[in-house]
Amino acid sequence: MIKIFRSLGGYVELPVAEKRSWINVNNPTPGEIVQIRDAFSIPEELIQDILDADERPRIEIDDTWTLVILRIPVSSPNNGVPFSTVPLGIFMTENHTVTICSSPNEVLPNEQPSLYRDSYQQVTDVLNFILKLFLRSSNVYLKYLKQINQQTAIIEQDLEESIRNEELNRLLKMEKCLVYFITSLKGNELVLAKLKNSKRFDLSELNEDLMEDAIIENKQALEMAQIYSDIQAGMMDAFASVISNNLNVVMKQLTSISILLMIPTLIASLYGMNVPNTLENHTWAFPAILIFSLGLSFLGMLLFRRRRWF
Repeated sequence: MIKIFRSLGGYVELPVAEKRSWINVNNPTPGEIVQIRDAFSIPEELIQDILDADERPRIEIDDTWTLVILRIPVSSPNNGVPFSTVPLGIFMTENHTVTICSSPNEVLPNEQPSLYRDSYQQVTDVLNFILKLFLRSSNVYLKYLKQINQQTAIIEQDLEESIRNEELNRLLKMEKCLVYFITSLKGNELVLAKLKNSKRFDLSELNEDLMEDAIIENKQALEMAQIYSDIQAGMMDAFASVISNNLNVVMKQLTSISILLMIPTLIASLYGMNVPNTLENHTWAFPAILIFSLGLSFLGMLLFRRRRWF
């Protein structure tokens, strides 16, 4: 999907691109890729880099254009893990700014792309626009991290009485999300440091304050992701032991039941043989043997309970 706006992060949507307009490309089709490549002179290899799911955050500067790639979080319930990250490319020339992302996201949503629709703060220049994207990205990271923490708490409750691997697999998916987040946030941190030291952009007083805010928010999201990752790593080890212990308890109970059932089975086998046993001519032999067998089983159960084996 391609949307064209009159200004960076702006409200007014245009049918065709004008000078200094902003073009937001989200989940493009092959035809749209060719269209933006030809219309805005974007090298095809750069478009492929941006659409590559494994592309690392970076800055690339040429004589006529500048490319900034950061990684943003996305919700991916059908991708095996609930959250992951994808590249967001910002291609800048003297006349246009093009943002390209391969997946729908909350940083630049299709239905509300404006960066200041709620706060009514106008985007002053390209660097201001990029820093606001970093800030929005960090806020989405923090939002998803809270959701991961909530889902982890639910899994933790299920794990306490579980003897299956399903809950551990769910916890492993949460851990994979955190690994994606940590790797992406570290890459974004390096990009912010390069932007701060770059001579290509004019770091005004407003942008300097915004740069500090973006660095702080990114660092906060990174530290939170690392803390959650450390907690989950320890939790997975602990609950792997809990599942093993729960399984041992179940096996011990089943073994105890088997031993108790073996006592009357053994007595019945002995008195069921086709040999004289001195009781075959007595009418009370069967109930006596039955009561004796049940009595021994009951005594065995008391012994097991006393030793806490059952």
